[in-house]
Amino acid sequence: MTRLNWQEIAPEGAKALFGVHHYVTRRTNLPEELVHLVFLRISQINGCAHCIDMHSRDLRKTMS
Repeated sequence: MTRLNWQEIAPEGAKALFGVHHYVTRRTNLPEELVHLVFLRISQINGCAHCIDMHSRDLRKTMS
């Protein structure tokens, strides 16, 4: 089964999502671990296995 490339399907949505990601990760003073926890939870709610995997890896990098 091939995975759809959502960036090609909805480029404007992808651009908006990357804008939010950039704002949250670069322009707020939120702890990095909290940001990754929120991204992971959003991915779980959306049921996106690819995103869950990606954000789980990012979270593990920030945990001691």
